[in-house]
Amino acid sequence: MGAIEEVYEDLDTDVDFEEFEAAVEDKVEQMGGLADEETAAMLIAHELRDEEVEGVADVAPGMDDVKFLAKVMRIGELRTFERDGDDEDGKVVNVEVADESGRIRIAMWDDMAEDAVESLEEGETLRVAGRPKEGYNGVEVDVDKVEPAPDAEVDVDTQDTYRVEDLALGLSDVNLKGRVLSTDSVRTFDRDDGSEGRVSNLTLGDPTGRIRVTLWDEKADLATEFGPGESVEVVDGYVRERDGTLELHVGNRGAVEALDEEIEYVPDTTDVADLEMGETVDIAGGVIETDPKRTFDRDDGSEGQVRNVRIKDETGDIRVALWGDKADLDIDLADYVVFTDVEIQDGWQDDLEASAGWQSAVSVMDDAPEDATDTETESAQSTGLGAFGDGSGSDAGSEAASATASSGAPDAGGSASGGNAAAVAERPDDADDGANETETFTGTVVQAGSPVVLDDGTETRSVETDESLRLGEEVTVTGPVDGGTIAATEIERPN
Repeated sequence: MGAIEEVYEDLDTDVDFEEFEAAVEDKVEQMGGLADEETAAMLIAHELRDEEVEGVADVAPGMDDVKFLAKVMRIGELRTFERDGDDEDGKVVNVEVADESGRIRIAMWDDMAEDAVESLEEGETLRVAGRPKEGYNGVEVDVDKVEPAPDAEVDVDTQDTYRVEDLALGLSDVNLKGRVLSTDSVRTFDRDDGSEGRVSNLTLGDPTGRIRVTLWDEKADLATEFGPGESVEVVDGYVRERDGTLELHVGNRGAVEALDEEIEYVPDTTDVADLEMGETVDIAGGVIETDPKRTFDRDDGSEGQVRNVRIKDETGDIRVALWGDKADLDIDLADYVVFTDVEIQDGWQDDLEASAGWQSAVSVMDDAPEDATDTETESAQSTGLGAFGDGSGSDAGSEAASATASSGAPDAGGSASGGNAAAVAERPDDADDGANETETFTGTVVQAGSPVVLDDGTETRSVETDESLRLGEEVTVTGPVDGGTIAATEIERPN
């Protein structure tokens, strides 16, 4: 075995021996005979050890020149720019590459940029050498040398459309389809140069997760064009990080377009029983209480607003405080609502309370998830729609509502307890129970469990059934009446 082979054998590199041997011969020639093959081989090996990284995830600003293998994921547009004191325009193209450890953007300049646009293809594997730096979207590498590596294996698939779970810091030209979970109003701010900027947000979900989308300047109005439940596609977005969380941003090159297809979103939420003080979590449940909106004065003299709702899942219930614009959301009894990024705080009477602030998203779902567990509430008197404490309905119903509603004052945060706690209207003792009569009743499920409680907007009925019904579901039940309760022998759902 010769000297070059011995040095190569001790070297942990993916560089082929033929390429290593050619580099050694070039080094011998460059040094004009001052180094033999063994010395030149050791010099090349030293360079490789200093420069090679395990993967793109190991590349960091401040490192010297690095080398790595990666697959081409996306090729950007060739852009030109004016150089100071130079009559000839400069050229640059950004190429997104990836390996098993992550993704990174590399920048090619001038003639190399033109060659890349003409000859590079997505899915091609490259050997890249360059200088890392902190770029606008994270770490970037200014390329000094790049060459195809057709025999090298990089196990990464190219993508035309991303899912939420695929997003990573530094990605650009991202196309992502999702379901609109929530939207915010357009806000303005002053830039350092004195100009006014505009920004808005919407939250999207897909089968793999959810992501906050930030829309800048002329794109900010797009948030007002869509509503919760609609399907959209973000085109040419880029991924940034805020407070340790990834966001998808849309600038002047990007867009948000309506989609004529259903995008499924299944929230990954924390059970109410597992909530702990100080956590920021996602929760979901059926609405069993709604309070009126309340206003309050902030320390700076401005007026704030808050509205409380109470939700229940299969493990328990919790009050949720909706602050600011979220207090205006259309949330009704029996709605199934998902609250994301809510902060768990100490609420009224030492109960835990969830606070939905500016960073939170509130989504009223069309239906509860198929695997949502039906829950049995404390009593029929606390969860129906028959009484709202406004003097309507039977005396018994009003008394039940009054017993449920709290008279506590707003807490220091401006949230109020109690409010429109609903109750099932009870029949007077001398009312005809209608025992053994058969009745058909159509209504919305406002209590699941035993008994099921249905409401048709004017009347609330209790129903005994072994069939599993979900909050918010509309059904028609038929069966004999005993003590005012329908023992359902038949249940129909609208097609």
